[in-house]
Parts: sequence; C-alpha cells; structure tokens
Amino acid sequence: MNIRDIDHIVLTVTDIARSLRFYHEVFDLPIVTFDGDRQAVLVGKQKINFQTVAEPHTPVAAKPTPGSADLCLIAKDSIDDIQHHLKSYFVDIVEGPVERTGAHGKLTSLYVRDPDNNLIEISNYK
Repeated sequence: MNIRDIDHIVLTVTDIARSLRFYHEVFDLPIVTFDGDRQAVLVGKQKINFQTVAEPHTPVAAKPTPGSADLCLIAKDSIDDIQHHLKSYFVDIVEGPVERTGAHGKLTSLYVRDPDNNLIEISNYK
C-alpha cells in the first residue's frame, strides 16, 4: 500500500450545530456541506465530520463516544497570538504552552477542550 494522507476523521458529539459553531468560530475553520445535508469543517486538505451517537453514519466505530478524541491542529500563528485568540473566545487553556514532538519535529502546543470535552492540541512548528 502507498498510504500518505488522512482524508477525514469523524468526531462523535452530542450536538452537531454546537460543534460546528465552536470549530468554525474559535478555530476559524470553514464549514462545508456534503452528501445532501451533512456538515463538516475543513482543516487544510482534510476535514472533520461530525455525528451523534443517536444518528451515526454507517459503518461506525465499535464504541462511538463523545469526548473520546484527542487530536492536534497545526496553526501558523504564534503561540502568544493563539493564546490571546482563545482567551477572546473564553476558551480555557488546559495546558501549555508546552514543548511536544509532532509528526515533523518539535512543536509548541496549547491544549483546550471542545464542547464535548475532546482534547484539542493547537500547535505550531518551531
């Protein structure tokens, strides 16, 4: 196999509209509509799809659970600018700034939680 990218991930959430609003407003990710009425947010060349436990999109993971995701988003902004932006949206920073290692080297990261308590790491490469 010659797999080189991730196309999308699916987050199981309690309220799709609330999640869309959070990811669009706080992270400035554009909302896209697909398959008729489903909505997602674009993250670079990838997207984040949303589903609820009550209405999953088959096939589905064995245990789709809100709040079980832990993912990292890469920003081009400085960590200071990201902190200021998050505070302006009243988003609590769980941890950071801290040094981490990403797929392509050293990162500086901040951690926040989305409305379903998924852990979202916001990082930039040094």
